[in-house]
Amino acid sequence: MSILGTLNSRPGVFAAGEYSWRGDRFSYEGRLDREQARMASIMCRATTLGVHMQTDILSDLCDRCGAVPARGWIVRGPRFSVCVVANVFCFVDNDTADINDIVAYMRRVLADVPLDMV
Repeated sequence: MSILGTLNSRPGVFAAGEYSWRGDRFSYEGRLDREQARMASIMCRATTLGVHMQTDILSDLCDRCGAVPARGWIVRGPRFSVCVVANVFCFVDNDTADINDIVAYMRRVLADVPLDMV
């Protein structure tokens, strides 16, 4: 099973996707239609680029603070959260998902994904 299928089968995950670093391709599984998945991919890619820019600036201020390279990010809202590691995202229901377990899985599986395209 692909990482998207595995993520989407975890309790509380209602969608998972992957976007290309160039932003021209994406794939997804779960309860999003194609347009929602396309918009989610664009949002996740743009936010990832912003996070990388911010951690690069932080590294100029704090040479050994351990923030670079950024490997992912999480945004938590009142009902659901978005988790991104490398170029893979998932949307989770805050009430039913174990976000720590999901992020640990993503970090483990995506640990070797090169970030030099960011």
